Amino acid sequence: MRLGVFEPACRQVFVAAYILDKFESKMKKIVFAFSCLLFFNGFAFSQSKVTPVFVSGRDGYASYRIPAIIRLADGDLLAFAEGRVNGAADFGDVKIVMKRSKDNGKTWSALRIVASNDSLQAGNAAPVLDLTDPAYSHGRIFLFYNTGNEPEGDIRRGIGTREVWYKTSTDNGLTWSSPLNITSQVKKSNWRSYANTPGHAMQFLWGKYKGRIYVAANHSKGNPLPHFEDYDAHGFYTDDHGKTFHLSEDVSFPGSNENMATELCGNKMMLNIRNQKEEPRCRIVAISDDGGVTWDTTYYDRQLPDPVCQGSILTIGCKKGNAILAFCNNDDTAHRRNLTLRVSFNGGKSWAKKYLVDKEGVSTAYSDIVKINKRKIGVLYERKDYSQIVFRVIKW
Repeated sequence: MRLGVFEPACRQVFVAAYILDKFESKMKKIVFAFSCLLFFNGFAFSQSKVTPVFVSGRDGYASYRIPAIIRLADGDLLAFAEGRVNGAADFGDVKIVMKRSKDNGKTWSALRIVASNDSLQAGNAAPVLDLTDPAYSHGRIFLFYNTGNEPEGDIRRGIGTREVWYKTSTDNGLTWSSPLNITSQVKKSNWRSYANTPGHAMQFLWGKYKGRIYVAANHSKGNPLPHFEDYDAHGFYTDDHGKTFHLSEDVSFPGSNENMATELCGNKMMLNIRNQKEEPRCRIVAISDDGGVTWDTTYYDRQLPDPVCQGSILTIGCKKGNAILAFCNNDDTAHRRNLTLRVSFNGGKSWAKKYLVDKEGVSTAYSDIVKINKRKIGVLYERKDYSQIVFRVIKW
């Protein structure tokens, strides 16, 4: 019999059972068997079905990269990605494409283009659902994205430009508004490269800043520096549902790059950031006490090893003044593999739970996460050398 994804669990159960068989106590065997059953069930769920969403070579695109996902008020999931027409390179003919799921990710709709820059680059989709605008009782989706007319390396050298745009939808993503260019509000004149968070943007749901829409981002400034020290993380936000935008301070860590924002309890916010300097091989964290305008604390989180890649973070609750956070990245300092979901019950001070999202050793890369219900997190992630973007639900 072929056991497939259950094979590792079965091997451990059988080996341990053989060892325990040397003991004569029936009670020990009963307790052990019950423990194995609990372990096996947990393992089976964590290795549940992987559902392909975007597969390279299909629907007219040579490659798909950079996943993002949100859940709508009616429960639908919207998955976004960069559809790269001619190849896997970041720059080129790149569209932002979308699919919908009405059954928590079991099946997905046909592909749609939702943003384009003619035959140039449109990417870094950062969607968020605005639930606090009284003009839209069912919520309004914002889709922030970037356009570029030269490769990133050239733009760092002062050739070409990157711009920032957004579109909205008032009918759950069936139709979209014309794009609005907000570059002059969210990009300083001496900045060169620019990128929104790879993954969802966020909205404050509680407290003093309730309703604020926040987009994590990064930029380069001046000529390229060794170890990518010309890069800094930052964010931009709107308190009036997209009428005006404002910039945060820079995060004071040279080399701070792709990042994602999430709300903490007590009017605080966290950025979880890629360390482009490469050392140490772990995530950078910045904490704000004023809704993401300034940064009170910035540190390396050595609990979160990282191979210099994107990571995703999401607030899934608040209990007794502590944010319950989910965080997903490649749990490896050398390779993009071992994608892992962690859960913190104290706002990221420590990470109490840990789940391997895919098989050990399988190549994984960028991801985004979404809350399915109180105990389930959906993970949309790149898999198998960027050949597909897939979806999997993890029960925590």
